[in-house]
Amino acid sequence: MTSNDKRPRILSVVNQKGGVGKTTTAVNLAASIAAAEKKTLLLDMDPQGNASSGVGVRPRSVERSIYDALIGRASLRDVLVATDVPSLRVAPATQDLVGLEIELVDHPDRYVLLKNALAGLLREEPDFEYVFIDCPPSLGLLTVNALNASDRVLVPLQCEYYALEGLTHLMATIDRVKNGMNPGLEVEGIVLTMFDARNNLAHQVAEEVKRHFHVFDSVIPRNVRLSEAPSHGKPVILYDVKSKGAEGYLSLAREILGDHAR
Repeated sequence: MTSNDKRPRILSVVNQKGGVGKTTTAVNLAASIAAAEKKTLLLDMDPQGNASSGVGVRPRSVERSIYDALIGRASLRDVLVATDVPSLRVAPATQDLVGLEIELVDHPDRYVLLKNALAGLLREEPDFEYVFIDCPPSLGLLTVNALNASDRVLVPLQCEYYALEGLTHLMATIDRVKNGMNPGLEVEGIVLTMFDARNNLAHQVAEEVKRHFHVFDSVIPRNVRLSEAPSHGKPVILYDVKSKGAEGYLSLAREILGDHAR
């Protein structure tokens, strides 16, 4: 990012398959970027609210959530919550998001609500450098809103048998959004998650993915400390910065920062 480019990088973390490390990636990459003293925003678009609790914000404690910003009850700025990482704030999610698709079925701007809310926030606080959006494990209204608001898509991928089939469906959705609503949308890259170097299938899937997509050099391993951190309401860099999981996300953050500096 150049010194005269004030617009932040806006990245959606997307995979319609659950259990692949999507929220883990959104939380820990956002925290790792923020730890590099980049003012960072984490938007939780998943009704489960795991990204929110992963940075210490419990859904039951939330007075106003991203749902309120999407329906126009509050500005996005009004729902932001500070975290234990000084440069990181979060727009928390609650179960209210579950009904949004039905509530907005006739709303003319239903696919750009997040884009509009985020644009309003960035006019008020233009010094954000990175925005990460944690999407639900589906390709419905919430994910389409995230894709419309984003410049780039980051895809966490677990190296297993069905990974490539799911990736094909996801790329088709990204292309539809790109062609229909957000022509600037691009895939930032694939992040290999829960990687077990002892598993031959994991290596085979990784090589196949690399033949078709840009795959980050940084690989996120299976790691107990990474799995434990959310139950303590902390990103892994605050829970155990010397763990292999923390090293993986710090490496990924450096890779992304380096790519954007060029």
